[in-house]
Amino acid sequence: MNSGTTVERAQRFKQLHAENRPLVLPTVWDVWSARTAVGAGFPALTIGSHPLADSRGAADHEGQTFAEVIDAVRPIIAAVDVPVSVDLEAGYGEDPADLIAGLTEAGGVGLNIEDTVHSEGGRLRSTQEHASYIAALRAAADKAGIPVWINGRTDLFLHADKASDVLDEAIERLRALEQAGADSVYPVTIQDDDDLLTAVTGAVGVPVNSTAHPVKHDLERFRRLGVGRITYGPLLQFAMTDAMKDMLKPWAP
Repeated sequence: MNSGTTVERAQRFKQLHAENRPLVLPTVWDVWSARTAVGAGFPALTIGSHPLADSRGAADHEGQTFAEVIDAVRPIIAAVDVPVSVDLEAGYGEDPADLIAGLTEAGGVGLNIEDTVHSEGGRLRSTQEHASYIAALRAAADKAGIPVWINGRTDLFLHADKASDVLDEAIERLRALEQAGADSVYPVTIQDDDDLLTAVTGAVGVPVNSTAHPVKHDLERFRRLGVGRITYGPLLQFAMTDAMKDMLKPWAP
């Protein structure tokens, strides 16, 4: 994909975030699922690390190299005419500038970056470490002249025994990511807790991303709680797996 098209898609992606509250980005994993989501009327997509890995027989949590991920997402991005973001986990141990270069060369215009470092035993980055990594991504995108949308994810709630106990720390971290240049922030695993979602959305000035299940959750609830962006993680693929099993069971021997 040429650089002009990538820049145009990146600009469109930013515009979509401003126009839609929340912006729903179906999480896809191959050309078929991407084309299906676009055919259903969605103006932008995200490629999830978990469903992508499952579709390729690989493990999530950086069970693929960055080069393998880019090779896998390139044909997906090329198959649709809408902006596509890519979940790049914790960065695969790569320099932020190399992440931006690989992503944009493949035509990607957004990325998700988390603070669980799977290549180092699943440790959690400190607030400053994660903010610095995002700041470096922002600087690399600016240098490349492409307004890559950076979704800064934190797994603090995921790792906590009780999510509410780490709310203050999570808000501090999300604010640091915002200040470092994240365009949106993503506190995972609180999608079913109205109080936590309300607290987080009220604490930052950028869109808050929430995971959603395409069947079990309600779009209007997320809008009411102030969520600015929705992705499905692996839940769309899980829902389709359940539906496929239900369809096939009557035919099984």
